[in-house]
Amino acid sequence: MKTIIRLLIYTGAVFLTAWLLPGVHVENFVTAVMVAIALAILNTFIRPILIFLTIPVTIFTLGLFLLVINALIIVLISWIVPGFTVDGFWWALLFSVILSIIASLFGTSSTTIVRREDYEKPQDHI
Repeated sequence: MKTIIRLLIYTGAVFLTAWLLPGVHVENFVTAVMVAIALAILNTFIRPILIFLTIPVTIFTLGLFLLVINALIIVLISWIVPGFTVDGFWWALLFSVILSIIASLFGTSSTTIVRREDYEKPQDHI
């Protein structure tokens, strides 16, 4: 149940961010849910690989290249999810920054939609 609530909160953050930015368009609620799920999956599996491959550039730019990685993931999602469009790289960059801020205000992020402790078995503490 916690996972569904986190997903709905993140979906609301996607909707709110798209409403704030004229260069980002979300067609309907189902599209926003698909964007939230795609962000969770890509940020969990693809983002760490991209970060590892770009460590030298990230160090050289003092971490600012991570914003570029986030924007590229948003652009990739706009290609994958029908009904979600981003008008360009700069809109994707702004979308990722504002989405992170709004999601953190609501107490969630795309990588915390599914948490490990939700699926761990309780252990006896002797």
